[in-house]
Amino acid sequence: MQTTHQPTNPPTHQLGLALSGGGARGIAHLGVLAALEELQVPVARLSGVSSGGIACVFYAAGFAPREILRLLQETNVIRLTRPAFSRHGLLHLDAVAQLLARHLGSTVHFEDLRLPVSLVATDLMAGESVYFDSGPLLPPLLASSAVPIVYRPVEYQGRQLVDGGLLNNLPVEPLLGHAGLRVVGVNCNPVNSEARIPTFRRLIERTLHLAINANTTSRKAQCDLLLEPPDLRHYRPLSYKSGAELFDIGYRYTLAQADALAALL
Repeated sequence: MQTTHQPTNPPTHQLGLALSGGGARGIAHLGVLAALEELQVPVARLSGVSSGGIACVFYAAGFAPREILRLLQETNVIRLTRPAFSRHGLLHLDAVAQLLARHLGSTVHFEDLRLPVSLVATDLMAGESVYFDSGPLLPPLLASSAVPIVYRPVEYQGRQLVDGGLLNNLPVEPLLGHAGLRVVGVNCNPVNSEARIPTFRRLIERTLHLAINANTTSRKAQCDLLLEPPDLRHYRPLSYKSGAELFDIGYRYTLAQADALAALL
């Protein structure tokens, strides 16, 4: 029988969640959200990038965390990787766009979501982070997830946009300065100091991991609480077949933080 955790006192604050990118490891965000619902922790605003941005949007659109996991498990990732072989990138985002439009609607706007959401992308030409929280939703969502070199940049509002995690993989900025809002950062990229690097591909993964993690250090310090499940360090960015395990890691870790969350509120 599943235990429902009841808050001992009515909360006086609400949470703003900043969800990091991390490829398949971002599935842990769904477990975090499921645990927060079980703990009856009020989430007022969301901010995300890449896989964290996708989790934010689907949750704010009304999808239950376990429903989002089911949709992901039913998705053939191979079909989302149609080669482009252009000078801008190897893969098109067309199939990804069609998938998102099928579940969210092709004309969905930020204003249609049940919770405020902010997404961050990287402007390749200006070399800066760009934040989106109004207007059409799909272009910023695609841009926020467009891994450089792998995917072609998304052309939107006169910008060449790619994955926001390149410069900001824990977007706390849109959550700061709101009265009564406690900022909780969820970082799904803990560093595994015992990792082996047997191949060139693993070397590239490790280099990118460390580079992206470096831009989260100052942002972690701005959080009222940081959730960083240590067991995620054993998983790679493409471990999508381990979705149920990743979900469970985020879920159980967050339940274990019940006292810290209650104190925060």
